Amino acid sequence: MPIIVNLDVMMAKRKISLNELSERVDLTLSNLSILKTGKAKAIRFSTLEAICKAIDCQPGDILEYIEDEK
Repeated sequence: MPIIVNLDVMMAKRKISLNELSERVDLTLSNLSILKTGKAKAIRFSTLEAICKAIDCQPGDILEYIEDEK
């Protein structure tokens, strides 16, 4: 998939744990883990907004587009 989720990188930069982020954005640990590992197929803008607010970043800090090599 050409969309890369860099949530783990931003969490490390902000020194925030998965548990703490889960509490701040009111998401279950399992849903947040799916997003963090890049296994999510979609994300709601409201969820992305809550994550960005919680860790003080921009959506582009979390999501990255890499073109497929064919």
